[in-house]
Amino acid sequence: MSLNGKVAVVTGAARGLGRAISLRLAAEGAAISAWDLQLEGAEQTAAMITTKKGKAIACACDTSRASDIAAAVQRTRAELGPVSVLVNNAARSPFAAFPTITEQMWDELMAINVKGPFLCCQAVIGDMASAGWGRIINISSSSAQTGSSHQAHYAASKGGVLGFTKALAMEYARKGITVNAVPPGFVDTEGLREAPVDVPAFAATTPMGRPGKPQNIAAAVAFLASEDADYITGHTLSVNGGRYMN
Repeated sequence: MSLNGKVAVVTGAARGLGRAISLRLAAEGAAISAWDLQLEGAEQTAAMITTKKGKAIACACDTSRASDIAAAVQRTRAELGPVSVLVNNAARSPFAAFPTITEQMWDELMAINVKGPFLCCQAVIGDMASAGWGRIINISSSSAQTGSSHQAHYAASKGGVLGFTKALAMEYARKGITVNAVPPGFVDTEGLREAPVDVPAFAATTPMGRPGKPQNIAAAVAFLASEDADYITGHTLSVNGGRYMN
């Protein structure tokens, strides 16, 4: 599944899924532009790649801000080349009882989780169209498929990502660009450990009885970014240990 010669942007790359995805795509040969609000973490991800003779840069970027994205894209093109793979991973996953979700909380989450992927796609899809080749992988969530108590705003935002993925896939299917979604299930990341969730207890309720690993998501993303997946678009590849079965 070689990605030699490809340039991949991974958002939310400072830790967790974003770091695992960045490392896997780099192992497949892609040059990585690691974007995150937390520049130090993104720099650590890039350093993990370059110490293994890969090519990577880190960009401080708030993906809900078009100006930040424009600056990160400009630097990526200047140092690595046109973008050929985009992984929209940056997101927040807060918990709140429905009556306590304010309009501001709703708007801020939609700006990060839905507007962010929209802005990132708009910023780089021209590179892909010009090349006649591109891969966009949007990280959604199994919470959009099953629902999630105390996460009405989060589940709604990730459901929006699934609809956005299908619409964009249809629009660009004849331009050599595939657009797919990966909704992770219960994956053991720093974010999960920080959430108000009893990890062992919830894992026990799933068919496999255990949480997934970030590398499981990274493997699915690497496949969808590869030539092997060139006839797959508008697809939702669930990686969730059986939490939701298509």
